[in-house]
Amino acid sequence: MSTRTAPAVDIDRMPRGGPKASCLDRLLETDRQEYLDRDSSADAALEARKRSVIRALEWTGDVFGNHEKFAQIVLDEVADVADPRILELGAGHGGLSRKLLEWHPTARVTITDVEPASVAAIAASDLGSHPRATVREMDATALDAADNEFDLAVFALSFHHLAPHAAARVIAEGTRAAGTLLIIDLPRPPAPLHLLRLAGMLPLAAVLPFVHDGVISSMRAYSPSALRALARHASPEIDIELRGGLFGPQVAVASHR
Repeated sequence: MSTRTAPAVDIDRMPRGGPKASCLDRLLETDRQEYLDRDSSADAALEARKRSVIRALEWTGDVFGNHEKFAQIVLDEVADVADPRILELGAGHGGLSRKLLEWHPTARVTITDVEPASVAAIAASDLGSHPRATVREMDATALDAADNEFDLAVFALSFHHLAPHAAARVIAEGTRAAGTLLIIDLPRPPAPLHLLRLAGMLPLAAVLPFVHDGVISSMRAYSPSALRALARHASPEIDIELRGGLFGPQVAVASHR
């Protein structure tokens, strides 16, 4: 799917459902922050909730096979590269990078996150001493990397945390530093299905931090039309290919023409 011709969009005001989102879809959106998005440097209780969410994400990734599914998607993208250099953005707990290093014997993976506590936790794990891994604190909107330093950048289950302007910057930066940016994120279903899903989650959101963040994540996920608009805003020279996204993860592959 290409971004070649389309009218300009006010990206800062664009709803998560895209420029032509329905009234109901626009209502199923929030500016509320997830626990993961909040500054917990001076709040021990909030930091505990954030760690709880990260542990739950790691657990669900293991139990439901997300690490394996996502790793296969990543490796398919670099199947023709003998010794791929992969940059993971917003790594969180590092589960995806760990699986990539396990499955590919020569891949070199740079594991990054903007959150210092997450970077410290990854560095203190087995990944910190892995001979083919580099752990760094890095802002995905302003990558400390040379042009085409990597063969692929991947952003898994974190893209929805970004406001539209920042999301477009990640697309621009990821395709600059790696040529191709692979985004794996939550789907944004049609508004009636989305409403039903949220209704089933809300009763638990007040007591379970993981569900609380899941509700907000769902409301902040980008639709396919929104992703096309973001890529177009990042650069008219960027194409974006979209896959899946109804019941499974939404996959977007952004690259320069």
